[in-house]
Amino acid sequence: MLGFFRRLINSKVGLIVTFITLGIIALAFAAGDVSNIRNVGLGALSGNDVATIGKAKITVDELRQRAQQEIEQARQQQPGLDAKQYLAAGGLDAAVQQLITTVGLAEFGRENGMVVSKRLVDGQIASIPALQGPNGKFDETLYRRILAERRLTDAQIRQDIARDVLVRQLTAPTIGATTVGQQLALPYASLLLEKRAGEVGIVPVSALPQGPAPTAQEIQSFYGRNLARYRLPERRSVRYAVVTPARLAAQSTPTEAEIAQAYQKNRAQYQATEKRVVTQVTLADQASADALAAKVRGGTSIADAARAIGLEAATLPALDKAGLAAQASPALADAAFAAGKGAVIGPVKGAIGFVVARVDSIEQIAGRSLDQVRAQLAADLAKQKTQAALAALHDKLDDALSGGATFDEVIADAKLTPQTSPALAQGGVDPLNPAAKPDPALAPLIAAGFAAEDGDSPQLVQTGTDGSFAVVAVGQTQPAAPRPLADVRNQVVADLIADRRRQSARTIANAVLAKVKAGMPLAQALRASGVSLPAPQPVSASRGDVLQAQGRNPALALLFSVPQGQARLLEAPGDAGWLIVKTDRIERGNATGNAAAIAAARGGLSRSMGGEYAEQFARAARAAIGTKVDSRAIARVRADLAGDTPAGGQ
Repeated sequence: MLGFFRRLINSKVGLIVTFITLGIIALAFAAGDVSNIRNVGLGALSGNDVATIGKAKITVDELRQRAQQEIEQARQQQPGLDAKQYLAAGGLDAAVQQLITTVGLAEFGRENGMVVSKRLVDGQIASIPALQGPNGKFDETLYRRILAERRLTDAQIRQDIARDVLVRQLTAPTIGATTVGQQLALPYASLLLEKRAGEVGIVPVSALPQGPAPTAQEIQSFYGRNLARYRLPERRSVRYAVVTPARLAAQSTPTEAEIAQAYQKNRAQYQATEKRVVTQVTLADQASADALAAKVRGGTSIADAARAIGLEAATLPALDKAGLAAQASPALADAAFAAGKGAVIGPVKGAIGFVVARVDSIEQIAGRSLDQVRAQLAADLAKQKTQAALAALHDKLDDALSGGATFDEVIADAKLTPQTSPALAQGGVDPLNPAAKPDPALAPLIAAGFAAEDGDSPQLVQTGTDGSFAVVAVGQTQPAAPRPLADVRNQVVADLIADRRRQSARTIANAVLAKVKAGMPLAQALRASGVSLPAPQPVSASRGDVLQAQGRNPALALLFSVPQGQARLLEAPGDAGWLIVKTDRIERGNATGNAAAIAAARGGLSRSMGGEYAEQFARAARAAIGTKVDSRAIARVRADLAGDTPAGGQ
């Protein structure tokens, strides 16, 4: 589960550019499952700033919010991730560096005369899909509503976007610097060609006896030392009532008068019409246009006649007269609709030059009566009325909640059906039933429940792109606490026995390792362990093979860290036991003259070089404007994050 965070943190480019997408993540996911992007119950932090960069400051709230955004973003890929896992992977430290880098680069840009226009920021906001209404255009009302629901301000969003734009402008040239010379790539290519051979032995836990049954005192002691292992995270149930378009469908049926009115309002689109397909060529002067028109009238196709003089004919789609006038010119439309099929038109004076055209086809479209379009009009009107009713009910409920109405009051007034979710942890996970998958339908509701703090009013949460929403209030909160020993006794006994066997396996593995270091062959040392152990297995690989494996074989990776003739211990994946990795032979690589190896090394270096340059540039910019960090403020955020989502039993 920590892989997502570690991949982010260990990426050089990630440290520089990750923040670019986080600036508007709160809005980008507004229609999805991410709703707890505000303070998320982390306590009332205030006071110290996390960092001062030039004249700008990063507040505790900014860092806290950024960390929560990253956790929520990770949960989109891996439901169940929590704050403790985020902290264990170094996520908060990376977030601090990302924020400092963002603000530092933005301040550096401003100090050097760079600005971001309001119009550009407006365009960035308007392009967010979640902020677009049914017509596909930016919806100001929706934007303001989402800001209010998420407890954000327009100024915060604009500041983030402006910073992100400045950062992109400053780092794009360096991130794009990907040229690596052959001489620089040669030693890296040689390193990738290095080959090693050795052997790997294992002391599997399964080879060791379970030992005597644990006593009650041993069980109690083990349970007490490992309370975190049996700790349930905070769980909350939410009370909710969902409002969908289907619920309002009955009251949204259009009347005959409304259908007739809609038909009359749009009568022009139902009248009989005529469309024509026209192929045209635009020429610079009338003499050339006259010559082309004469050639086409003489039987040459307009396309061939155009190609003969180095031009291309353009065929316009079937258009009515108004459409052709808009796409070409009124003069061409008049001439085309006055001519018959196959007629050659022109030359006609166009917006630029002279146009020669041919009417390729004529399409007569019959008019449609009210009866013929009644069903479509009724469906369209029903959809419009449903959306209007949804918006009206949403606003009514919002006004009531803002005025202090309770969950029960607004539900009763709107005649909604209340429901209560089970007690779940963040992400919708049931820690008492790990095999159960989170219900996607409950995800935004549970997220909203965990976003709420004591005393918060119920909130409205969008649940679908069709306008569906829910009224959500926190039901019962069950604080994080260890499960009683009586409930987990069997698990504690199993864990205690497994822990014994792991410790025994490590003791034996250390004894084997000591013998190997003293000069005994690995196979002999395993046989002399006093336990029936598998024979060692030979292994060999190049460093390039290990890189391609991307950590899937940790024993091979360790082989390239162990000096020749030496051995080291490695915990086997999945707590399966302990590995003894011994390096027998090292064959140094030499890529001189190996064009393929050098090219591969150049490609790999090129992909990371831009990030390295950008990181160095960011550090230089921060140093130039001055940076101060308050470690105590960061520690406070870390402590509150750790207390917000205690780790479950793992």
